[in-house]
Amino acid sequence: MNDNSLRSVTIERTGTGHFTATNARGGTISFGTGSGSDGDTDFTPVELLLAALGGCTAVDVDIATSRHAEPTRFSVAVTGNKISDELGNRMTDLAVTFSVTFADGEGAERARAILPRAVKTSHDRLCTVSRTVETGTPVTATVEDV
Repeated sequence: MNDNSLRSVTIERTGTGHFTATNARGGTISFGTGSGSDGDTDFTPVELLLAALGGCTAVDVDIATSRHAEPTRFSVAVTGNKISDELGNRMTDLAVTFSVTFADGEGAERARAILPRAVKTSHDRLCTVSRTVETGTPVTATVEDV
């Protein structure tokens, strides 16, 4: 591994059940327990996982198709079931569904034709998030001595 392969975020607690993740470029996203109390609309970690799955493939597909034609609709729905069993809490039946349309015109037919291949290529090879989930990469959790 080299320094170019490292990706990281830092998570800070901002209140009971509320957190902010900051990336190396200074971008932030708030998330929490999703308890619904006090108008809590923050994403939960599970919802962030779903967004990451769909977002990763969406970026790949957008790059591949929009060079031919600008979409008039580009929507991605990501679903899954949260279960608890002998393996613990986890998500099953993850599904990423694209709804993309292009207006008639130059390049639109080409964009429509490559859409299924772009989705498949992203899923099978390019999307780091879905590839990581599907290969079952181990996660290490430790406590730092302070």
